Amino acid sequence: MIDWRNGSDLDRVAEQRTDPEWVLAAWANPDAVLLRVGDASVETGVDGALLTRRVEADFDPELHYLLGRIEGRPWFATRVDAEEELTALRSLMDGLPAAGLEAAFTAVGLATWHAVSGFCPRCGAPTRAVHGGQSRRCTACGLELYPRTDPAVIVAIVDPENRLLLGRQPSWAPGRYSVFAGFVEMGESLEQTVHREMAEEVGLELTGVTYLGSQPWPFPRSLMVGFLAHTTRDEPVPAVGEIELARWFTHEQLVAAMAAGDVVLPPHTSIARRMIESWLDGNLAQPTAG
Repeated sequence: MIDWRNGSDLDRVAEQRTDPEWVLAAWANPDAVLLRVGDASVETGVDGALLTRRVEADFDPELHYLLGRIEGRPWFATRVDAEEELTALRSLMDGLPAAGLEAAFTAVGLATWHAVSGFCPRCGAPTRAVHGGQSRRCTACGLELYPRTDPAVIVAIVDPENRLLLGRQPSWAPGRYSVFAGFVEMGESLEQTVHREMAEEVGLELTGVTYLGSQPWPFPRSLMVGFLAHTTRDEPVPAVGEIELARWFTHEQLVAAMAAGDVVLPPHTSIARRMIESWLDGNLAQPTAG
């Protein structure tokens, strides 16, 4: 299980990747591997583990993106359109080792960014991948583009009795509950987003907003920033069409609902799951949920 608070197992070779010759040499390294990914999927073997292929074709900077090195071995990613040949990342990420999970998250996010960044947003000319695929440069005006990460807040709301508010969206599988999340808008701080989003989603005013931790989330290219918040109002008002149900749980009620199969929590790898489990363990106020 990965702990996003620790250092990375993926060496992103920030200095070396700016050297085209170094990137070519990494591609030619007999230990180099290639991971094929889709919009939210990765290639796996019959055992369900990540399938990394040997690097054989000529290096193409528009198709092959350097992720970095894991235990000295160069890792590259490439995007494929044949989703039927891949496995949904959500379905297998709980079983991936830390290094493989980080590589998969990075590969999916990077490949989806390249897929929509082929033209310059300033002048409209084509862009080209540079620095091993870690950025793109406009062929006309020279503007450099970098992979976009969209910050989002995810919030555990508790009331004066330490009940936890969980909710579900209409599109989720039956029984799936989680804490609440929303994207940061232009000109907002993270804390302002917490207040605005929770007012919009469940109609609650919050106090005591506390940072808990963060993690990348490649669906498609987000950074989830976790917070604990308190409220004195006990009746949430779910946003019509967005939140199907919002419900307070005591520890005992949530444990019983999970045991009965009435509540299904998010994947273990997600910060949402770690926040909920930290609340169940009685240490959500500590920065341990990242």
